[in-house]
Amino acid sequence: MAAEAARFLAPRAWVGSGWAADVLLVAGADGNWCEVRANCDAQAAGGATRLAGPVLPGLVDGHSHAFQRAIAGLTERSPAGKDDFWSWRDRMYAAALRITPPQVEAIAAHLYAELLANGYTQVCEFHYLHNGTDGRPYADAGEMANALVRAAQQVGIGLTLLPTLYMRSGFGALGLREDQRRFASTPASVLAIADGLRGAGPLITGGVALHSLRAVDAAALAEVAAAARGRLPVHIHISEQRQEVEDCRSVHGQRPIEWLLAQAPVDERWNLVHATHASRDELAALRQSGAAIVLCPSTEANLGDGVFDLPTWLGASGRWSIGSDSHVTRSWVEELRLLEYSQRFALRERNVAARAALTESTAAALFGGALEGGSAAAGLPLAGLALGQRADFMVLDGEASALLGVPDEHLLDASVFSSPSAPPREVYVAGRRVQAVETAPAFIAAMRDLWGAGRLG
Repeated sequence: MAAEAARFLAPRAWVGSGWAADVLLVAGADGNWCEVRANCDAQAAGGATRLAGPVLPGLVDGHSHAFQRAIAGLTERSPAGKDDFWSWRDRMYAAALRITPPQVEAIAAHLYAELLANGYTQVCEFHYLHNGTDGRPYADAGEMANALVRAAQQVGIGLTLLPTLYMRSGFGALGLREDQRRFASTPASVLAIADGLRGAGPLITGGVALHSLRAVDAAALAEVAAAARGRLPVHIHISEQRQEVEDCRSVHGQRPIEWLLAQAPVDERWNLVHATHASRDELAALRQSGAAIVLCPSTEANLGDGVFDLPTWLGASGRWSIGSDSHVTRSWVEELRLLEYSQRFALRERNVAARAALTESTAAALFGGALEGGSAAAGLPLAGLALGQRADFMVLDGEASALLGVPDEHLLDASVFSSPSAPPREVYVAGRRVQAVETAPAFIAAMRDLWGAGRLG
């Protein structure tokens, strides 16, 4: 956190739901905003660091599997037969089964540096690689989790670590498949990892995750939900694939979200990842619970998952965040752009998010939604340039090609919908500018150790 108060003056900054001019931003010693004042005169801004471009709040990456950064670009050759999420999963397991803690640390550090460079200031790590490559527990149950913590601390990003419960291979199964041996865990083991994060550092916090309804039974679901209630954010993959929906209906007689709401005390601390094939009735019931959804547009597109019903969710003022998930892109701009464009493809209409959210600007609807929902995903006050929120922000490059000549009021629109996008000039976390850390050499070495001259799978 900031050791002392830090003062900044932004020529323009995104405050609330729009641009404000000459904004004084003061981060307290605790790393949170203690003053945000627009139209600030020169005298009041005396001594403030003048920022070199328009300022946006930092965003939360609400869903990450860091080890999957090691396969980005390596699953784009189709094997014989049908190629879908399930065949991709088998190839992803090739990485999950061989990666070591030092490799995870190197890959995660490089990934987290990429996320930071693009304006993500907090990442929610959905972590289920708990055991050794042979499936036996490490002497320290937090071995892999600690590697992720060190990676985040190395580059300076905030981390919400979500140790993930994974107990069985599918609905009605009695255990895991052999190629899922590294995922084996219990409610007690994942809660112990989460609780062990206390004192790990000012930017490190914990939550808990349930891999999916197919991976946990009702008793384990209830145990984790009860232990986390009122103190930890809870994440779960749900309704990502049609097969998952049909399998849930076959075993439980209900759709996944319908069954979850009947079994667990779902509330505002819950974050449902994907929800791609949720029905309108399920979304209505979920909205009443106060839970949020984490959307991962680039991964959902890459895996052929389908298109989320964004108009229904935005029309109900549902909370949501974005996640980079499998990390085929590490840019929030690309995620938001693809989220809107997928709706346009499906509906053959334009500015879908703006109309659903009853706002004029699609970029504002998307950015504002991702910003608000990010706090729910991370379990922290990260909702923008406002009092009490963590002092995370990015300084845009006003001289970038996509922004040249754009009227001030359209800077966010152009940032999202004009290419090529440019990374921010500067990124700040808890009031401190993040300095670039060299992560590429260790990342390259890890990739060579993993894949050499061979191919995935």
